[in-house]
Amino acid sequence: MNTLLKTIILITAFTSFLITSGCSTLTGDIEIETHDLPESNYGTYKTYAWAGSAQIVFDPIGQWEQPTLNTDEEVKFNINRELRSKGMYEVQDNPDLLVAFAAGVDMSSLELKQTPNSNKDILTNVPKAALVVALVDTKTGYMVWLGLAEGDVQEQQSIKNIRKRIDYAITEMFRRYNGE
Repeated sequence: MNTLLKTIILITAFTSFLITSGCSTLTGDIEIETHDLPESNYGTYKTYAWAGSAQIVFDPIGQWEQPTLNTDEEVKFNINRELRSKGMYEVQDNPDLLVAFAAGVDMSSLELKQTPNSNKDILTNVPKAALVVALVDTKTGYMVWLGLAEGDVQEQQSIKNIRKRIDYAITEMFRRYNGE
């Protein structure tokens, strides 16, 4: 199931890069979407364990990903915080939920952008990134909640700004979690 879950999440991440939006603020380009299994009784979930994670970006010179920041750990930190705020705790054995996430980057994403001088639209490379977080009920094997954040990849961001973007995306995702 772990391999199947990762495959589903990766496919979801790669098919979700097409949202386009402006970037007027640090987080203005980030779009959040969540889906849940309506018949889930969120109040019964009290524990969770990590199913794994996947990050799909090859950036050996640190052009798009800050080399001194462990992005996976930053994502896990924020997810842990949000789950704890919902009254859930991480365990090693017999969790109610498995938590998995995947991050992906599409470096070849194109969109129309208006040139400042001529107001003509030109096709421009605007790399896109997505973060998918999935919660799976361990008893049924069903995914009960899925959060998706999509946004523009911003070149050479500071660690502080990257952390703010990750924090914003995960906070907004879990704001829509129905387990309260």
